[in-house]
Amino acid sequence: MNKSSRSVTEFLLLGFPDVIGFWATVLFLMILVIYTMTLLINTMVIVLVSIRPQLHSPMYFFLQQLSIVESMFLTVVVPNMLRVIWLEGATISVRGCITQAYFYCVVGCVECHLLTVMAYDRYLAICYPLHYSTLMDTRLQNILVIYCWVFGLLLTQITLNFLFQLSFCGPNVINHFFCDIVPFAELTCSHKFAYKLMILIVSVPLIAIPFVLIIVSYIYIFITILGISSAKGRKKTFSTCSSHLTVVTMYYGTLIIIYMVPATGDTLTVNKLIAFLYIVITPLFNPIIYCLRNREMRVIMEKLFSVTNNQRI
Repeated sequence: MNKSSRSVTEFLLLGFPDVIGFWATVLFLMILVIYTMTLLINTMVIVLVSIRPQLHSPMYFFLQQLSIVESMFLTVVVPNMLRVIWLEGATISVRGCITQAYFYCVVGCVECHLLTVMAYDRYLAICYPLHYSTLMDTRLQNILVIYCWVFGLLLTQITLNFLFQLSFCGPNVINHFFCDIVPFAELTCSHKFAYKLMILIVSVPLIAIPFVLIIVSYIYIFITILGISSAKGRKKTFSTCSSHLTVVTMYYGTLIIIYMVPATGDTLTVNKLIAFLYIVITPLFNPIIYCLRNREMRVIMEKLFSVTNNQRI
């Protein structure tokens, strides 16, 4: 990085400039409550999958990994986001901003590929039920999770290297609540076109290819489900993948809008609101969706809460 060509040493994160005073406090408290609830629910999922033998299956193992990743994803963004909202705008060093953007990309990439792995798991379970336990053994589960992390770290290393080659010589205002990789394209005074092209290219293995693989998996899944003779059998089989399909729809829908659709002007504000939904709201709903739609998880949670209530009485 050529330090002499950079006059900007810190960025100003605006957060939500139209939300001030009392409403900024309300927003701060709301996000703090959601953040705390999400961490508690994800921690509960992680612990339950670890200690309950009924949940020692590939589907719940990957759900546990998803809860770990989403907790990290939130922690990369939300604490500093709360600071920005509380101060109604806050500064962050250029290096700190790039670091946040890097870890945000790493965890986001891991989550994208983990959702793809979960789709592959459902594909094997539904299309090859007799061979599922043999195919999706513990060794393959661990290999797939390691692949998600290694690929995420390697892919986002390209983004990190490119970010440190950029020069920022003003303005230094980011109209966002965290250091996303997209606003850098408007702030850099060097390699602007190349950086935008890099974002688009990296989005292909990060978002597009995993999304296509998920779609292909579900095409085979739906074909298999439609081939089941009884309506009850079709419903029961579909219920095993409905949670994952709901989560994928929510997650990839927002990602595609933000990173694969060019954004300028007013669209950036819309993207900021969409980013708020998938960074803060979606991680809260994901474990809830899985817990409500999966019978084993639902039964265990009901027993857990009933025991807790009896102890209080």
